Amino acid sequence: MNDLISIPCVLMRGGTSKGPFFLASDLPSDSRQRDQILLSVMGSGHPLQIDGIGGGNPVTSKVAIVGPSTVSDADVDYLFAQVRIDQQFVDIAPNCGNMLAAVGPFAIEAGLVKAATGVTRVRIHNVNTGKLIEAEVPTPDARVAYMGDASIDGVPGNAAPIALTFMDAAGARTGKLFPTGNPRDTIDGIDVTCIDCAMPMMLLEAAALRVTGNEPAAELNANGAMLHRLETLRLEAGRRMGMGDVSNQVTPKPVLISTPNKGGDLGVRYFMPHQCHPSLATTGAVGIATACISDGTVAAQLIGNRKPPVILVLEHPSGRLEVKLDTRDGKTVAGILRTARRLFEGRVFAKPIAQVVCAA
Repeated sequence: MNDLISIPCVLMRGGTSKGPFFLASDLPSDSRQRDQILLSVMGSGHPLQIDGIGGGNPVTSKVAIVGPSTVSDADVDYLFAQVRIDQQFVDIAPNCGNMLAAVGPFAIEAGLVKAATGVTRVRIHNVNTGKLIEAEVPTPDARVAYMGDASIDGVPGNAAPIALTFMDAAGARTGKLFPTGNPRDTIDGIDVTCIDCAMPMMLLEAAALRVTGNEPAAELNANGAMLHRLETLRLEAGRRMGMGDVSNQVTPKPVLISTPNKGGDLGVRYFMPHQCHPSLATTGAVGIATACISDGTVAAQLIGNRKPPVILVLEHPSGRLEVKLDTRDGKTVAGILRTARRLFEGRVFAKPIAQVVCAA
């Protein structure tokens, strides 16, 4: 009834992130056209994303695209898109483990996976990284349950628990756990660990940048000198990791680590990459925890000798996140508890692709 493009869409919270979920069949197969649709839907190019449904923050400017699996050992494909707020740019290089928490429920309700009575296991192939993740979704009476007694820091209230198991997350982007060939490198006089496990990251001690690592996210976001230094280090880390010029990429993520002050194992401030995450990315937690059990890293040096099976508690600006590490067939397996909720379903409207291209 109008001159806009109408697309079926479900808005979902996954972990501490939020964004629209689409069936792959409802979006253009051409990646350029798909990205132009996503930019229009989210309203990118404006700090408030006022002309779209994005929330004006990196954790609410995310998109999940789900469809039948293209690999034999998974049930569904999941393509994650980080849609920039300030620029008309879509980055599909990284995965998002928080949005991942909602993939299983979405897939079941979309009819891609048949629900079992009790718990439904959904095997998810992350198209971004080629990695496999298993999600256990509560489905009493063979329907998705969102209500429950589980809670995660960064999200108010309780919800049904969704268990995520990352199967061999090492080398998600570069093919190597330590892309530089070293568990620890020195950049501009600062010791860093460049690790690629679920998410490419650069870890360094907060004290090296003259902060404690226990500051609220807003305080770190206001520290312009620290952010500039952190970005300089990140750019060089990306080059050494074989990722080239990462100035227009959201990876590697820079992470400040510190001695915990609330009874956990490690203090963490995770950047996305130019703002501190209000809590902690699930994929980031997997990589950080893996660094903690890997000899020679800056994390292992700070935390002491830890080996699987072990549960590590990571302190972040909104609370804590637990990562359970174990080994299976000689590979590290990471488990994390998350929650999700279906927020809205209907149709979202995008500008015609030709007009979006002209605006870019």
